[in-house]
Amino acid sequence: MGFFSESQRRGLVVMASLLVILLLIYLLADSMQPTIMSDEPQPSAVALQPFDPNVDGYEVLREKGVPVEVAVGVVRWRSYGKVYRVREDLAMVAGMTDSLYSLLAPYIVIADSVAARPSFTAERVAANNHNKTPHDRVEYPTDRFAIDTVTAEYLTRWGFSWRQAEVVVRYRDASGGIFDEEHLRRCYVIDDVMAERLLPYVIFSEKTSPEQATSNPATEPNQEPIEINSADSATLVAIDGIGAKSASEIIKYRNLLGGYYSVEQLAELKCITESNFEKILPKIWCDSFVISKIDINFARSLELERHPYVSAQALRRIVKQRQLKGGWSKIEEMIDDDILSEEEAKRLAPYLRFRLTATE
Repeated sequence: MGFFSESQRRGLVVMASLLVILLLIYLLADSMQPTIMSDEPQPSAVALQPFDPNVDGYEVLREKGVPVEVAVGVVRWRSYGKVYRVREDLAMVAGMTDSLYSLLAPYIVIADSVAARPSFTAERVAANNHNKTPHDRVEYPTDRFAIDTVTAEYLTRWGFSWRQAEVVVRYRDASGGIFDEEHLRRCYVIDDVMAERLLPYVIFSEKTSPEQATSNPATEPNQEPIEINSADSATLVAIDGIGAKSASEIIKYRNLLGGYYSVEQLAELKCITESNFEKILPKIWCDSFVISKIDINFARSLELERHPYVSAQALRRIVKQRQLKGGWSKIEEMIDDDILSEEEAKRLAPYLRFRLTATE
């Protein structure tokens, strides 16, 4: 005698069939679910290769495994005159994240000709001279020289590249001379190795340093204020109160902004303390007519995104409202449309251009 009747067996067969069908439907639906993509740029499937952000174009960067967003950001910054002098400069590129930078950093190549530090080191000289004949070995001058009159060509004989030697000369001329060891070391292309090599042979200026002149107003040199939108690192470091790190940050922020329209903007930098700001303020000025402007009605999102004064919220509003309205003719309209607050508009206005047509 069986456990189930004929009708019960048929019911079990139908139920088992339904369960199999439901399981197949579930598995099929699960396989069709869209993959959730992270907003963070993903590394390219192409194996990473060393790349030079100052030379390689978009296509080359992509071929070397650089993600799309980062490749676009690198080239865009370069189009504004940006020069990448240290690897860390790329950490500020639009589309770059901390994790992505850690992945790319070992592959970033900065050429010696534009690097922030001199290529000369004692180890490299020794390595270059190894197994070379006396005729081919690198030799350096042994005569003492006056740092205030030496030429860039002479400095190249000490291991500087031509570009680095020119930086030393500009630094010297901008500061009215190099007065002592501390003043020499403040030049950002002179590292500790190079300083130790030069110091036994350098004859310093006998003129009064700016620090000494400050304590004696009668001897203070009549030095013109420095224009910060055109000054390079060597010129900025020559200003008492600005070190190599501060000069680098000032230039980096200047590139992001498109130029300074007020010297007060330097106070926005974390590296500029209140006491230092008060010290350097009388020694600088800025030409607001040379700043780069954003064509607000036609600029691409990436160009807007990289500007420090455009918040993520404002960017979304600009893009959305611009598609609906077509643009604005003055900054007040952006305030009325609730795109920018009055404070945001005040900060951003000097950087905006309001064209209604592309050919205007």
